Amino acid sequence: MTPPLSLSDFDFALPPELIAQQPMAERSASRLLDGRADVAVDRHFRDLPGLLRAGDLLVVNDTAVIKARLLGVKASGGAVEALVERVEADGVVLAHVRASKSPKAGSRIRFADAFEADVIGRAGDDGSLFRLRFPDDPYALLDHHGHVPLPPYIARADDSDDVARYQTVFAERPGAVAAPTAALHFDVALLESLAERGVERTAVTLHVGAGTFLPVRGESIEGHVMHSERFEVGAAATRAIAAARARGGRIVAVGTTSLRALEAAALRGGDALAPASGETDLFITPGFGFRVVDLLLTNFHLPKSTLLMLVSAFAGHARMRSLYDHAIAARYRFFSYGDAMLLARANGGDR
Repeated sequence: MTPPLSLSDFDFALPPELIAQQPMAERSASRLLDGRADVAVDRHFRDLPGLLRAGDLLVVNDTAVIKARLLGVKASGGAVEALVERVEADGVVLAHVRASKSPKAGSRIRFADAFEADVIGRAGDDGSLFRLRFPDDPYALLDHHGHVPLPPYIARADDSDDVARYQTVFAERPGAVAAPTAALHFDVALLESLAERGVERTAVTLHVGAGTFLPVRGESIEGHVMHSERFEVGAAATRAIAAARARGGRIVAVGTTSLRALEAAALRGGDALAPASGETDLFITPGFGFRVVDLLLTNFHLPKSTLLMLVSAFAGHARMRSLYDHAIAARYRFFSYGDAMLLARANGGDR
């Protein structure tokens, strides 16, 4: 009997210089590792229309990244850094707060030397979040005073270019604190080429949370609990998927976030994919039975990360190790501003 996979099975050595610190000058100029067949092929992202067929359906995530990082001070003068996780329906902000001493309920934090937020108390199952009340519309205040929440492996401060480049061309619904990075490679010219090819497109929503960067603690991956994220797969998306299936088209998820939204909806709907929304903490590991997605466009992910486990589940663990070895040897650029790969589902997704 094959032993279950453990955390070390998803580890790999990555030269630090392969971690992309800046985006490419042109979005679609990134490289694309075509990993669908036994032999990997080095391509460019702008080659994508020639790799898909008329009738295929791209499913993108239309979430928009908010300027979720705020710098401030407590009344005592101590420095504070907050990373907003989400804005609740009542306007209360849930945030990760870093300070020499945690702020107490009833205190105030002054952000960006511009406005004060009231600390209401703790939130989250483990109390790791703080509930804050802003004096005005949180989205407007973040847009004016916040910083682009670049991932921790990008070792520089955000700049004006990041405002546009750490946002996809599909972004419509504010709520994410990390970009759905596979979609960062698309530009208008590429979308026009895909449309000319006969490739159709629909959108789902998954608001990526800061928990996407949380490590798996412990060698066993079975006990890991994923962070919860808000998602919506609407009626337009389910109709588009049904139509694509009827004409023999393949469902192409643009990024792991689109895939998680689709597969979460499928699990709720039983045998048929139906509209669904709410929260999902779906943790996809090898052995997961995919119901919707045939092909996956995705960036390269961190060692030991839940996203690497997801793509290993999709394409096969041994296959992913081989593809990552190829990508490192061929000097692909890794992580959010890095290059991409195209994968077929291990159990016959590339029909």
